[in-house]
Amino acid sequence: MRGEYKVPLGKLVRVETDVVGSEGPPGGSAGRLTGTRVSGDFFLEPDEALEAMGAALDGMPADASKAQLAEAVRTALDGATAVGFDADAVAVAARRALGHATAWEDHEFQVIRTPAVSPLLNVALDQVLTEELGAGRRGPTLRFWEWDESAVIIGSFQSLRNEVDVDGAKRHGARVIRRISGGGAMFMEPGNTISYSLYVPGSLVDGLSFERSYAFLDDWVIGALHGLGVDAAYVPLNDIASPAGKIAGAAQKRLAGGAVLHHATMAYDMDADKMTDVLRIGREKLSDKGTRSANKRVDPLRSQTGLGRAAVIDALEASFRARYRTVAGEITPREWGLAGELVESKFGTEKWTARVP
Repeated sequence: MRGEYKVPLGKLVRVETDVVGSEGPPGGSAGRLTGTRVSGDFFLEPDEALEAMGAALDGMPADASKAQLAEAVRTALDGATAVGFDADAVAVAARRALGHATAWEDHEFQVIRTPAVSPLLNVALDQVLTEELGAGRRGPTLRFWEWDESAVIIGSFQSLRNEVDVDGAKRHGARVIRRISGGGAMFMEPGNTISYSLYVPGSLVDGLSFERSYAFLDDWVIGALHGLGVDAAYVPLNDIASPAGKIAGAAQKRLAGGAVLHHATMAYDMDADKMTDVLRIGREKLSDKGTRSANKRVDPLRSQTGLGRAAVIDALEASFRARYRTVAGEITPREWGLAGELVESKFGTEKWTARVP
């Protein structure tokens, strides 16, 4: 059995192992690892530490948690110098070898470019598509958003009055909407940002911390931006930035059924004055960047790529399709209907929007 894990901004780790002593379910022994070998394009000193990692994993239960596997490897690496990987990366690769976790290549992704709909319907679709994946009625999916009106979309746990200038939002015709994921607020006008959502099974991020899962799920975006000439990198916890400044912010929601929603909004060409009119936190964020004069714009993707917004989205989609197995997808009539119902019962209500006053 073989499992691989590519560390974001790091190296590839491969674990090969066998399991002996398994009596199989139900109620039987899970067996134990044997003949375990660790390899990869990482750097490690001394050489003996490579064999020590495999030996440390031998004898571990086949149903051991990522934390248990990592601790065994960490002990084996004590005193060694590891570059490009760590004990957690080895544990993730081992979990994949044992079938507890999956890799990108284990899945076929639907890619969807939805038409311009209301921001309310977009946030409702995020909940519906994540739940449908968790229920087994939808496969892993990448969806690019389009929207037909301005909005301020705040994180699930943000205070409405502390984050949003409601009068400013009204002046600019921006509807205030609360999403199901955490993270910060974003000001969206049609055409000023690029937003996408990934709906993936929990097995894809098995063993990864929240911090690592953010970088892992957006690694394809970093590659796409590099292809466009943007020197982009992930900045923990959930930002994508270049030397010229922040490009994007990501957020996640993990549902009880195991499905994961991961989405990001990238600044294409935003009006900084409008943003500071509607986002209270935006005033603080821009106050130390010298962005005080009128008509300033936040336009990292437009200025750094020189491309139109549609061309940037095309490049992002092409990069994703080049990396992973994909098919064209669509939102089903059932999913549209469920999203519409959620707009009426949840996302469009004052109770939800102001649930954190």
